[in-house]
Parts: sequence; C-alpha cells; structure tokens
Amino acid sequence: MNFNEKRPLYILEEIAAILRGENGCAWDREQTSKSLKPYLIEEAYEVYDAIESGNTEEIKEELGDLLYQVYAHSQIAAEKGLFTIDDVAKGIAHKLVHRHPHVFGEEVITSADEVSDRWEKIKKKEKSHRESILDGVPRHEPALLRAYRIQQKVSRIGFDWEKIEDVINKIDEEVDELKKAVADNDRDAIVDESGDILFSIVNALRFISVNPEEALTGAIQKFISRFRHVEKAADAMGRDMDEMSIIELEELWQDSKTALSQDG
Repeated sequence: MNFNEKRPLYILEEIAAILRGENGCAWDREQTSKSLKPYLIEEAYEVYDAIESGNTEEIKEELGDLLYQVYAHSQIAAEKGLFTIDDVAKGIAHKLVHRHPHVFGEEVITSADEVSDRWEKIKKKEKSHRESILDGVPRHEPALLRAYRIQQKVSRIGFDWEKIEDVINKIDEEVDELKKAVADNDRDAIVDESGDILFSIVNALRFISVNPEEALTGAIQKFISRFRHVEKAADAMGRDMDEMSIIELEELWQDSKTALSQDG
C-alpha cells in the first residue's frame, strides 16, 4: 500500500477495512460497536485532557485516536450494509448546512444567542418524532453535564429563573431540607435532597454562564495540588500522614494554600 499517493482520510478508511479483514488483526475483527463504546468515551476524554494541557501535539494525536473510532464504527456498519463513512460525512455536512441558514442561506442572525435559539428550533423540526425537547440529552452522559444540558434546553423556551438571587435562594431552601432529612435520619430523603442541592447548584452556575464540569474539574485539580503539597511537607518532616492529628494536617493544608497561592 502506497500511503503517499492517497489522501489521509481515505488511507484511514482503508486501514480500518484491512484491520478487520481476513488477514487483519484478530482483536479488531472481534470488535463490535458495543464493545468499542468504552474506547469511544475514553478517547473523547483524552482529547479533553489534551486541550486542557494546551499541548498542540497531544491534541493532534488524541484527535487522531478519536477520529479512528469514527472510522472503526463506520467500518463495522459498512460490513453489515448499514452505512459507510461517506454516509456519516454526508449526514453531518447536510445537518450543518441546514442548521446554519444565516451562513448558507438568506437569514440574518447577528448574535450567538440568536444562533443557539435558531439551532434549537431547527433541531426540533428535524426531530419532530421526539415526545420531549429533553429526549436529545444523552441518557449516559455524566450526571453533572446531563443536568446542565437539560437546564439549558428548558431555559431556551423560557422555563428559567428571572434573577440569580432566586436561584441562590433555591439552593438555601434545598440545604434546609437536607438538614431536616439528616435530623430525621431519613435515608431516602437525604439522598433525594442531596440530588436537589446538586441540581440547584448546577442551575445557578448555568445561570451565570459557568460550566459546572469545568468548575468542578478546577476544584478537583486544586485539591490534588494542595494535597500533594501536604504529602511532600509531611515527608520532609519525616512523618507518616496517617499518624498525624487532624490539627497537624489542617496546619499543613493551610500552608499549602498559602504556598501554592504565592507560586501561582
């Protein structure tokens, strides 16, 4: 195979077919769309991490891994006579043109918010078979993101709070209800009210244009950095953390906040 004489996207299509062919790879031949699902999610998250790192080479490499997943799934479908990679490309090309009438048509839209509203209206017509505007939110999306997307969807038809103070008050209300559930030792109510608090916090963040996934990811990374600082400090003292008191650990934790703040 002379790769140099072919377009890269065609090469990738041919490689996918060869790997699943009679003389290809035993592992690739055994795969199905269902068995490849975890890899699809994993590769998407690796792209996410690469973008966060800002490393151009990593982004390019991880996008390649994710792109191959599209070709692998399309090759499996092609073998069953369902669709090909060309059908996938044609489908998304048609969708993008249809949902951007302000670019490919005569409509005039000037703001990003107008674009989003128009997109949802066009999408609703395309998906007229759906019973609810929420049917398009993936069931297996992480709960935090799913809550965010659901709230975005309903807000676009006017089902939303008027001001941020109302959303904050809702969080306070849910916290009070959790406190009561804890006081009553009502396990079912505790779980229920905990979910309501999380949902309300996501709603508040969405209202002020903060992506909850990014906010929580940042908080997690901050915690990791501070905890590692505590580990190193304890090690420098010749102490085992599991033998230190909570007061000693708290002192190291406060030191880490100061030290990392100065480094930043």
